[in-house]
Amino acid sequence: MTKRSAGYLTVVLTSLVLAANAHAQGGATDTAIAAARDWRADHGPEIVQGFAELLAMPNDAKDSENIRTNAVAIAALFAARGFWIQLLTQDDAPPLIYGSLEAPGATRTIAIYIHYDGQPTEDAAWTHPPFEPTLYSRAITEGGAPIAFPETGDPIDDEWRLYARSAGDDKAPISALLAALDALSAADIPLTSNVKLIFDGEEEAGSEHLDEYLAAHQEKFSDVDLWLFCDGPTHQSRRPQLVFGVRGVTGLEVTVYGPNRGLHSGHYGNWVPGPGWRLANLMASMKDEKDRVRIKNFYQSTEPLTAADRAAIAAAPAVDDQLREMFGLAATEAKGALLAKRIALPALNLRGLKSAEVGDKARNIIPPSATASIGLRLVKGNDPEAMLDLVEAHIERQGYHIVREDPDAEIRATHPLIAKVMRSGGYPAVRSRMDDPAVAPLVDALGRAAPDLILTPTLGGSLPLYMFEEVSEAPIVILPIANYDNNQHAADENIRVGNLFYGIDAYAAVLTME
Repeated sequence: MTKRSAGYLTVVLTSLVLAANAHAQGGATDTAIAAARDWRADHGPEIVQGFAELLAMPNDAKDSENIRTNAVAIAALFAARGFWIQLLTQDDAPPLIYGSLEAPGATRTIAIYIHYDGQPTEDAAWTHPPFEPTLYSRAITEGGAPIAFPETGDPIDDEWRLYARSAGDDKAPISALLAALDALSAADIPLTSNVKLIFDGEEEAGSEHLDEYLAAHQEKFSDVDLWLFCDGPTHQSRRPQLVFGVRGVTGLEVTVYGPNRGLHSGHYGNWVPGPGWRLANLMASMKDEKDRVRIKNFYQSTEPLTAADRAAIAAAPAVDDQLREMFGLAATEAKGALLAKRIALPALNLRGLKSAEVGDKARNIIPPSATASIGLRLVKGNDPEAMLDLVEAHIERQGYHIVREDPDAEIRATHPLIAKVMRSGGYPAVRSRMDDPAVAPLVDALGRAAPDLILTPTLGGSLPLYMFEEVSEAPIVILPIANYDNNQHAADENIRVGNLFYGIDAYAAVLTME
């Protein structure tokens, strides 16, 4: 048996019998992982070059022509490997790529979600154009230099970095899955599960049409036994992880008011209330000196962590000191409480404040208004609308009259404190049970591909997993492969080649798990 941490075993032992049986029968998975490693050793340059070709296609979800070009190209790649493919379409929406491949004798169906769109780009901020993939000897921040793409027979260095939009988020799983399928086919190793593909073309634009796609084609997913989401980064320790949930998200903007026009602060300061001060005091009322949110009942709906969740957090490697040093922080919230524990709580984040101008643009005025953008990250049990209700109730308790549009003269004359609240959309968190028997074979298989695998209760980020809960009762887990420092959503997004190659091993294990 491969060596694993005591905490890892604590989690897996909750489904001892099934996991033990899978382990005893794991010869096929071990053979598959070996085949994947042989394949990437022999075909590494072709894999990297093929990935670069995929990254060269612009993929902003709002660029309908280019996003369809991506969909058609990706669909063709999987059709060539035996998948039955459909491009599901709706008016004004990127295509949803649906694929299926049946494995003879399989009694389990896994569905793999990947998104093929990427964040919009600001080309001037990039070292190289975002859709001209560029290979580096290592990370630019570590002194790496541009290098030529390898040719057939050249060795591959795991520390190489490939820079391009969507290199880490989220085209890497597409290339890794293709390579895993090629490796298994070349070695004549059969799949042990039926496989369905769901490739989203507008995840970075909010997956606005995904729920409609799923509802319209619900029959395609009725037999799914396990959902596998391929997105997100590996652990900050650089170790692979399997994640069992994501946080939900919602938010609001709050605007408070002063005079109905900008006023000279020399003539009227100390007499006319400044909206900046009002907003600062309102924001300060929402968190205490111990970094606990003071909004009444803010934590009440939070579903507690299970024993398996707590064991996984305890078993995870310590990275908090490393992260504080990396981010230039002398201290973090709640007296240095673990990041993994803080992520398990709902969070209230101040995304931005604006009241007049600063620096060279600052003027001696009392501005008419001040605005705060507030983001909420939600955990299992929190309803987005109910959480926003709590925030609004807190604002009202501070004496504010809430409106939905800029106040007119009558409202200004009637209410000393006015707050315009504009809610944004959002969705709830999802967290599957770590001790679900349906997940045990996956944990075992991935543990073979990565003996240092970390089991993580939830990611800090958000994904629209709730939509899949509405069409299927199957557990949902997340298998990230990108390096945690991949500059996701930012300029100079990248993938560490070793992480791409780990993905090939991981998918070979998934496709042959017992």
